[in-house]
Amino acid sequence: MIASRKIEVVDLFCGIGGLSFGMKSKGFDILAGYDLDATCRYAYETNNEAKFIYKDIKTVSADEIGALYSKDAIRVLAGCAPCQPFSSYAFKNKKKDPNKYDLLYEFGRLVKDTLPDIVTMENVSQILAFKDKPVLSDFVDLLKENDYRVWVKPVYCPDYGIPQTRKRLVLLASRLGKIELIPPTHKPNEYKTVKDAIGDLPELKAGEADPNDSLHRAKALSPKNLDRIRNTPYGGGWKNWPEELKLRCHKTDGGSSFGSVYGRMVWEKPAPTMTTQCTGLGNGRFGHPTQDRAISVREAALIQTFPKTYKFFADEQYVAITKASRYIGNAVPPRLGEIIAESISKHINSNLTDL
Repeated sequence: MIASRKIEVVDLFCGIGGLSFGMKSKGFDILAGYDLDATCRYAYETNNEAKFIYKDIKTVSADEIGALYSKDAIRVLAGCAPCQPFSSYAFKNKKKDPNKYDLLYEFGRLVKDTLPDIVTMENVSQILAFKDKPVLSDFVDLLKENDYRVWVKPVYCPDYGIPQTRKRLVLLASRLGKIELIPPTHKPNEYKTVKDAIGDLPELKAGEADPNDSLHRAKALSPKNLDRIRNTPYGGGWKNWPEELKLRCHKTDGGSSFGSVYGRMVWEKPAPTMTTQCTGLGNGRFGHPTQDRAISVREAALIQTFPKTYKFFADEQYVAITKASRYIGNAVPPRLGEIIAESISKHINSNLTDL
């Protein structure tokens, strides 16, 4: 049971609404989501019953944010600033977008000027080791200077019932008192697996779609890539192929280290991290465990813990696999949103027992 005052959430960088949806499922009132990708509007508004505001965060004012909250509500400001500058890929990529470094500072500006009761942020764990700009430590310092108690740590998603080996940084901050994420809900022998997530879906061939589920569709494969997946044993990858099927880049010293590319998942373990290219066979260990194809859009969504009822498009008969994969890979898993909400509820109950 949570405190009697409403808990209201404004979600910055909301995307299609994974974080908002998880928090909504735990009884929080989602007021609005801000994002600069207008195509996310349908999914965000339909699933969260909240307003989608298409706007650059750099043009959002504190007065605008403050006006969204009710007078007596407990105010939560949430955000997942785009993580590309801090991802593992960005460390290898010299052409980074310098404007995206500033987004966490913009989040900080809005925190400082609106002083919500609680702040939460999710990002890639590599931000902890980022040396070019101390954006995370600057953000934490700003919170502490404004009387927030801060908890910030990497979180291993299987520990919380998410069936993928995703590791994310979670930050919780409160002006009400000490706050922290709830303890792990799953031990290693209880981790949700690929089979738990997608084991009951109908079989598909590459390029096919399930007539009863338009999101359960898989990308077509070229004849050579079809040969490659057929030569990939259970849990294996390109290193198991005959020489004539290997790519030239795999034979170099650099390429040989990417052992998971073109790999198959296994039923008994969590999936790898879902990325924006998770439905492409050559982009990671995204091969189906036993079928000769990459995972479908539906499978990627379920691994990200989106329920089958989640609506991604107004007309799902004409799903663009590339667009859907981007939505899913960029999203906060709704289950992680639930865990963050449970942590906030527990914190509120322990600090505001008179509400």
